[in-house]
Amino acid sequence: MEKKPVLSKQEILALRARAHHLNPVVMVGQHGLTEAVICETETALRAHELIKVRVLGDERDERLLIGEKLCAATGAQLVQHIGKLLVLYRERSDDE
Repeated sequence: MEKKPVLSKQEILALRARAHHLNPVVMVGQHGLTEAVICETETALRAHELIKVRVLGDERDERLLIGEKLCAATGAQLVQHIGKLLVLYRERSDDE
């Protein structure tokens, strides 16, 4: 997978504003980060570029770790983490 460009502070703020009204389209449940969750995230990113993911569980560090692993598996970038919600962004490529 090719190296993703780092987003600037202005780009991150713009993406956060765009994501504000979005509803979560992927949910990480009691089984954690499964292959099905990764596939669903891939599909959502291909369709929408900017998505929200709800991560169930009360452990903040565990939710952050899931976010990092999900980003690594999909080539997305973590734009925001608020409570149990993650905002992921992956620019659409021309071949999608």
